[in-house]
Amino acid sequence: MTDAAGGWRPLHRGWRPLFALFLVLTLVASIVLYVLSDRTDDLFAWTVLPPISAAFLGGGYAAGFVLVALTARERTWAAARIGTVTIFVFATATLAVTLGHLDRFHLDRGGAAAGAAWLWLVVYVVVPTGMAAMFVVQARVPGTDPPVRVPLPPWLVGLLLAQAVVLAASGVALLAVPQRIAPGWPWALTPLTGRAVGAWCLPLGVAAVLAARERDAWRLRAAAVTYVVLAVLHAIALVRFRGDVRWDQWGTWAYLVVLASMAVAGIQGRALARRA
Repeated sequence: MTDAAGGWRPLHRGWRPLFALFLVLTLVASIVLYVLSDRTDDLFAWTVLPPISAAFLGGGYAAGFVLVALTARERTWAAARIGTVTIFVFATATLAVTLGHLDRFHLDRGGAAAGAAWLWLVVYVVVPTGMAAMFVVQARVPGTDPPVRVPLPPWLVGLLLAQAVVLAASGVALLAVPQRIAPGWPWALTPLTGRAVGAWCLPLGVAAVLAARERDAWRLRAAAVTYVVLAVLHAIALVRFRGDVRWDQWGTWAYLVVLASMAVAGIQGRALARRA
């Protein structure tokens, strides 16, 4: 039996254009921010300093590209729900950060930087607005959720809940008062980069809560792969920009623990899903 069979609620086709638009942004952003981390002043929507902050965001966008691409392939709403909600929370938080720091964006710069800034602004207005409308449309699609295929072991649920607390709390704090969190962060943060980082931490915390709530490795296929990609790319960024990292900060080692736990959760989740 396929995912779409059995009267299960399908993923509405109206999500596809929004996923496609966000794929374009995540692909461009991941290349510029992660590969060309020291050239954001000329190539990106805003100047991201220090370069390790750009690499952090770029790693997030690369993982986001994977999440969007895999979520768009799902046939049922149950399998796409975690990815879709995570994307919406991230896009909404990033729109709020953008509007709060609009003077920092290269909208009047000219050249590639201005093009990137306007693309950024358009995507972050269209995507969360369109997704909010699609949640209403999706709720009207008939059908039910399929039964749990591969239950998560209790230890993995506990790990996800612990991650949810740490990531969501960090995200809220960075979004609200980045200047208070910056001294303990693994590297220097400006108010804008701090809030941009928070806009990644918050949806990751939401995703962990949803994953623990679903308790089904089959529905976590996209999220599991995304977790591993994010952990690996962020670990590489720490090595690449190790000179910018505050290795004497407790926050740095806490960050490493979180990355390791994400890799463990992602690998285990994917391994469980393969059993189905």
